[in-house]
Amino acid sequence: MRAWAMPVAMAVLLACGNVGAARQSDDEIRKLALTQLQNQDADARLAACTVLAKVGRQEDVSLLQSRLFDDDDRVRSTAEAVIWAIWSRSGDAATDELFKRGVEEMRDGHLRMAIDTFDRVIAMQPEFAEGWNKRATVYFLLGEDDQSLKDCDEVLKRNPRHFGVLAGYGQIYLRKGELQRSLEFFEQALAINPNMTGVQASIDALRELMVKRGRRFI
Repeated sequence: MRAWAMPVAMAVLLACGNVGAARQSDDEIRKLALTQLQNQDADARLAACTVLAKVGRQEDVSLLQSRLFDDDDRVRSTAEAVIWAIWSRSGDAATDELFKRGVEEMRDGHLRMAIDTFDRVIAMQPEFAEGWNKRATVYFLLGEDDQSLKDCDEVLKRNPRHFGVLAGYGQIYLRKGELQRSLEFFEQALAINPNMTGVQASIDALRELMVKRGRRFI
C-alpha cells in the first residue's frame, strides 16, 4: 500500500467500528466509503467494501458492481459478497428476521418450510427482490422449474442486473434442454459479474456441446 493511502483506509475502517452511532453519522460513513471505492489504492477500496457491507444501501449496488471488474481479486470477491449482503436487506427489521429464517430453512433442507417462510416475506415486502429470488431458488431445488421461472421474472422486474437470478435462468433452461436460451442467460450473468467461475464453466461446456451437435448436421 502506498503511504498516502494508509490513513484513508484506516479512517474508513475505524469509521466502520462506529456503525452503531447516529443515523447522520452512518450516512457520513457511507458517503466516505463510496468515495473510497474509487481510490487508486486497493486496500482503501477493500476497506470501503467492508464498511458498505454494514451500511450500504440498494442504490449503492451499481457502484459496487463496477468493482466486480477490479484489478484486485480481493476487492472483486469482497464487492460480490457486499452486493449480496445489501440485496438481503429489505429495510424492515421484521422482514429481515423472517428472511434469515427462510435462508436457514433452505440451507437445512427444509424446503417446503422455506417456501412458506418466503411466502410471508413476499407478502410483507412485495418489492423486496431477494424474497422472490430465494423462493425461486427453493422452487428450483424442488424441481418446480415453472414456478421458479415465475419468481425469477419478479426478481428482474425489481432488479434487472441481478446476476444471480440471470444465472438461475441459465440453470433452469439447461435442465429443460433449451441450450441456446440457457447460454444467453449465462452470458448475461457473466457480463455483469465476470467472477462467476461456475457460470464460465457452464458457458464453455455449452459452447463445446453446441459445436459438436452442429457438426452432426453438416
